Amino acid sequence: MRKTASWLFKTGYVLGLLALAAFGSSALAEDLPAAVTKAAAPSTEEAAEKAAPTAVSTGPTVAKQAIIIDYDTGMTLLEKNPDEKMPTSSMSKTMTVYLVFQALKEGKLKLDDTLPVSEKAWRMEGSKMFIEVGKQIKVEDLIQGVIVQSGNDATVALAEGIAGTEEAFADRMNTKAESIGMSNSHFMNASGWPDPDHYSTARDLSTLAVHLIRDFPEDYKYYSEKEFTYNNIRQPNRNPLLYRNIGADGIKTGHTEGAGYGLMGSGARDGRRVVMVLNGLESEKVRAEESARLLDWALRSFENVKIFAAGETVEEAPVVMGKSATVPLVIQKDLNVTVPVSVKNDLKVEVAYKGPLQAPVKKGQQVGVLRVDSPRIGKIELPLIAGADVGRIGFFAGTIAKARLMLDGRLAAMQ
Repeated sequence: MRKTASWLFKTGYVLGLLALAAFGSSALAEDLPAAVTKAAAPSTEEAAEKAAPTAVSTGPTVAKQAIIIDYDTGMTLLEKNPDEKMPTSSMSKTMTVYLVFQALKEGKLKLDDTLPVSEKAWRMEGSKMFIEVGKQIKVEDLIQGVIVQSGNDATVALAEGIAGTEEAFADRMNTKAESIGMSNSHFMNASGWPDPDHYSTARDLSTLAVHLIRDFPEDYKYYSEKEFTYNNIRQPNRNPLLYRNIGADGIKTGHTEGAGYGLMGSGARDGRRVVMVLNGLESEKVRAEESARLLDWALRSFENVKIFAAGETVEEAPVVMGKSATVPLVIQKDLNVTVPVSVKNDLKVEVAYKGPLQAPVKKGQQVGVLRVDSPRIGKIELPLIAGADVGRIGFFAGTIAKARLMLDGRLAAMQ
């Protein structure tokens, strides 16, 4: 990847436009800004706020609520009413399974442990694993009964086995939701059984999906199982994406009369993964067709581009009165962006800082911003920090440096 740069100087403010030519394309003169305005570099908080990914598309989809995000960059590829509260039906079971996986990871539970089936669990209506009251069921069987068969009975058995009661387990669900940033969600039960105070949003469920995959990569395999047999009853996975050759490997469907048909989905292709949440669809058929169409679109139509790695020198900024003539400008974390394939060659990166910098410069000190701009994506800003310390030169050398600066200024004024 080749980078070209052009620099403009005005009233001490330096603006460097790096027209990033993905896969060898060259920068165009039209990309250069017409003017440069003197301004202080944004604070770290301001830059972080502007770094929030924006949606490429707000539709179209027939789902009432929808969101698709890139798993690695977190950038939103599509959204429709993503923060609208909605019943989550059996998609709620993803949080139940998350807490089960967490108990396994912490050693509080083992796959071959057995849990009792209470009468409450046995009497659960809706989709079932068909476990029998009073029996002891292996934890791994219950996990598959929830993920593959969407068993409400298995869900309650796991909740009671971990927390004593389903109500106590729901409290743990809410605590976990808050800790991972699901700020618009509330759980009243483990299965998603209809309750006016049981709700979430498409965005919150996508957050849960990302944490599930990232926190438990070895256990996530259960979500790609296409069938599970228990008590001589074979049931297929209700996730329609698993039966299409599009890279899907999860996650969970849901349906109630009030919520319509929903799906939390994820899939990977060529090393890139996306997460999708759809809800409010009118039928199983529509859910199957719409989810497959959107997942394929999200995996086919975008690419991830790595612009700079954490600590990589973005630019060498000039320093006056310093023991070094320049200081490297770096970013604190990898800068990866998701861009539509059709506009990947139009990606631009802009470096902005007030220059020349005055010594001393402290390593880690924010001195500017790095801006990324692409059609249909918008702008992202990240703080640019000094990658090294630059001490101030002594009195005698400083006097000579000041004289040179004054002379350079007078010569510039005469031109």
